[in-house]
Amino acid sequence: MFGSNKSNRDGHLVVDALIGAQVVIRGDVEFSGGLYVEGTILGKVIAQDGAANATLTVAEHGTIEGEIRAQVVVISGRLDGDVHATERVELTPTARVTGNIHYQVVEMNAGAQLTGRLIHASAPQMALPPPADEAPAGNGKDGSARRKLAEAMA
Repeated sequence: MFGSNKSNRDGHLVVDALIGAQVVIRGDVEFSGGLYVEGTILGKVIAQDGAANATLTVAEHGTIEGEIRAQVVVISGRLDGDVHATERVELTPTARVTGNIHYQVVEMNAGAQLTGRLIHASAPQMALPPPADEAPAGNGKDGSARRKLAEAMA
């Protein structure tokens, strides 16, 4: 596991840095390569600009309270914050996420819990169109009833 030059794509986990189960970090963490979190981070976890294969793995008992930005993010533990993954996000069955996930590819296993939104990175933010002011063709009563309902709800 440590010292291996195999990539995550080959099915092997590459770990360049390990945050142990008894470690609590208060502040932002910047990394490159593979970061494996078994402890707690209270702050942002951000891959360095231009870092190739920046992979963050949050272990089953690991916790992050802050924003995450990396190419690949694998969550088995708890996250309170948004995820911005330029490549892939994986939520294992023990993942507990409170926040929005911005992704290119997402894999969510049965049992994973997400309280937030999944937002595809290339999807433009679009608002719903405003309600039409004109009555539909046909019955005029239906149009005035809809207008009254819309006014009552406003």
